[in-house]
Amino acid sequence: MDPVTTAATSLGTTDFSIVTLFMRADLVVKLVMISLVLASIFSWALIIDKIKIFKKIFKETDIAEDQFWSSKSAGDFYKKTSSSSDNPLVVVFRAGMECVQDHKSKGQIVERTKRVMDVAIDKQIDKYEKNLTFLATVGSVAPFVGLFGTVWGIMNSFQSIAISRNTSLAIVAPGIAEALFATALGLLAAIPAVVAYNKFSSDSRRYTQKLENFTQSFLTII
Repeated sequence: MDPVTTAATSLGTTDFSIVTLFMRADLVVKLVMISLVLASIFSWALIIDKIKIFKKIFKETDIAEDQFWSSKSAGDFYKKTSSSSDNPLVVVFRAGMECVQDHKSKGQIVERTKRVMDVAIDKQIDKYEKNLTFLATVGSVAPFVGLFGTVWGIMNSFQSIAISRNTSLAIVAPGIAEALFATALGLLAAIPAVVAYNKFSSDSRRYTQKLENFTQSFLTII
């Protein structure tokens, strides 16, 4: 049997399943794989949580805004709201309304109220943007962590070749497969994280603009 046929036969009997690739990898590559899997799990948990949160606040804000404009006056809407509300628009509105009520003098009341409402907006946005930097970090770092695992694995493969003095594909392929698996995990963790980060950043900007537009509208009627 010629060497090519022998190598092909050996490759055919070699197990390239994910579990086997992980078990055959050395300690460093295993740690890389585990860290990437954990990063991916945490990323997906955060992604699902943020999807629910942004969907909720957009819906609740639209409802609150409709209620505001259908109310007889700003004061009437203020009475309908609660200080314990977690609706960002309500929080921002109450901050502005309380500033108006605390300042009887009309001098510079618009500027003061705007500053108060801007601060309230920043606090709300900071709360909903929390942990987004984790997605950005995973998206930028995970491919390099996976690449490190790949380089390390290939180095080990070359060492095995040197020790065995056998360059057949059956000897080289399993080690290279283990190494490339680390890169695949890195991309698997990074791609959803980058896509989600860009989407949530866009949602955050749209929501900020929504609150700012409401603020401008409110300031025109005080």
